[in-house]
Amino acid sequence: MGLIRTPEISEENASMSRKAMSTSLSSSKTLPSPSFSSRASRNGKVAPFSNLSVSAVEETLRNAESVIRKWDLNAKTSYTRVTSLFLHDREEAKSFLQSAKDLREAMHFLVASHSGSDKLVLAQSLTQIAMKRLEKELYHILSTNREHLDPESVSRKSSRRSDGSGNGNGTASDDEPEDNVSESTMEDVKSVVDCMISAGYGTECIKIYKLMRKSTVDEGIYRLGIERLKSSQIQKLTWNSRELLIKNWLNAVKVAVQTVFKGERILCDYVFSASGKIGESCFAEITKEAAINLFRIPEIIARIKGSPERIFKLIELYEATYELWPDIESIFKFDSTLDVKLQALSALVKLGNMVQVILSNYEATIQKDSSKILPEGGGIHSLTRSVMEFATSLTKCSSTLSDILMDHPPPGNLNLPESYFNGLSAGDIPMSPVSVRLAWLILGLLCKLDAKAELYKDVSLSYLFLANNLNFIVEEARSTNLKYLLGDEWVATHAEKVRQYAASYEAAAWSKVLSLLPEVAADGGSPVMSPKAAGACLQRFGAAFEEEYRKQMSWTVPDGKLRDEIKVSIERKLVPAYRQFCETCLGIARGDAEVERKLVRFGADDLGNYLPDLFHGTAVSGGSQSPSSRPRGCLLR
Repeated sequence: MGLIRTPEISEENASMSRKAMSTSLSSSKTLPSPSFSSRASRNGKVAPFSNLSVSAVEETLRNAESVIRKWDLNAKTSYTRVTSLFLHDREEAKSFLQSAKDLREAMHFLVASHSGSDKLVLAQSLTQIAMKRLEKELYHILSTNREHLDPESVSRKSSRRSDGSGNGNGTASDDEPEDNVSESTMEDVKSVVDCMISAGYGTECIKIYKLMRKSTVDEGIYRLGIERLKSSQIQKLTWNSRELLIKNWLNAVKVAVQTVFKGERILCDYVFSASGKIGESCFAEITKEAAINLFRIPEIIARIKGSPERIFKLIELYEATYELWPDIESIFKFDSTLDVKLQALSALVKLGNMVQVILSNYEATIQKDSSKILPEGGGIHSLTRSVMEFATSLTKCSSTLSDILMDHPPPGNLNLPESYFNGLSAGDIPMSPVSVRLAWLILGLLCKLDAKAELYKDVSLSYLFLANNLNFIVEEARSTNLKYLLGDEWVATHAEKVRQYAASYEAAAWSKVLSLLPEVAADGGSPVMSPKAAGACLQRFGAAFEEEYRKQMSWTVPDGKLRDEIKVSIERKLVPAYRQFCETCLGIARGDAEVERKLVRFGADDLGNYLPDLFHGTAVSGGSQSPSSRPRGCLLR
């Protein structure tokens, strides 16, 4: 227990001891002034020492001796050796403390007035006995009352004091009995600490206090799931194990700061209220190691390389630390705890920098993507899906990400056109760093999709690919928080671009088919042609339509709304024009059985019936039905 082992004072050494005590008492900075105001008399009343005779001081020594020797650790009575003074009788404990104080004051009086008195040796001997006892009592209180001195109890007690809920307002709570025990325990610790420090035994007292409280704090942090791991140990963890470590840390850090460390700070401030410097030193040595270890963990994790998806865990770690920064600054405000604040700040900086690095690397990965594998039928590219999933996930932590990116503008080598920022700002309000960064990310994707579209040999399929992928991007933006970060104007602008791509696809895919139908005269008159020419025209149109139909049966438009819009647009251009031509052919080819047969087999209604088959990604095999072999609608009656 670290008890003092001070040698007993013998008669031979009495003279030497008196001289040493006189020097010690007169030079001590922590001792009370030799001009005393009070003492405890036999009946418990207080009398001034400065106006008393030696006999009065001797009476005080006798009273103190009767109390102190009863609790001498070397006494023959076994009961007092194994029993706690504070558990035995709290009033007697108060009397013991008062006796120890009176001894100190008596020693000052004797040094000043009767430095050669044997009573000075007695007073010192009794003081040594009292201090040994108080060392044991302090150890016992701190070791057996952990549940009443745990940070949660201390924090709750402090909160009750600050909001006035514990000041006799007539209300009670389930926690009040426990709070009362906690408060009395804190008072016991403070009374022992004050007595030992004032008697010049601060070193022994502080040693016990720091030893016991540090073990309590370390145990509390360990129970929260925070272990002392080396950097190499964390780096060797699998991603699943690392995720579990991060989860435990996120669950623990708020309790660690706002309960464990704050509670310990409250306890130190209370116990050492008579000496702020001592309390500061104790708090630093008790919590510093555990706190630095706590904030080392996110910094180590930030340095570990891995997939871009780890950015979300890093943002969570940053957010948790950032939100606790005011508490960290307040709790660890001393110069002696500066290392804790520097460690927490270093963790924030490392996490923020790594988030920026991951974003830059991810953007670079998009630009460097050289895969020539394309989705069949112009569907959604895997790059589009992964980038948009990444972007929409970032929106869920946009507030924290904005704080991180505030001082990290996008790299200067990627200059966005000013028009691209339309919709990202409102009036004079500057664009959010997250909005700019996400717009940048998506622009990089769009540029890469443009390059990939050129890999398709069919121009119309290239446009369909662009329409599909940009539509996917727009719909993801509309249905997530991207809409609020990119703005309605951005969404509307890119939705219009989807329609332009779709129109370009139609022109490239169906213009040739449509051009095979003769133009109707401006006055609505029928084109002049022979029945044979009309039959040939029908044959060319049917062959061209069948070719496009077969080809585009394997193409896909995953979005049902866009698919229907494209089909309707194609139908509006082809079917009326073909219907009009068929009616013209009927007039030209009356009596021509061959032309009439072609018209009956493949009428305008048949053409419309084939269009719904398009864009489902179903390829037409050799034995599949073609427009000329599928069931027809009867055009001629």
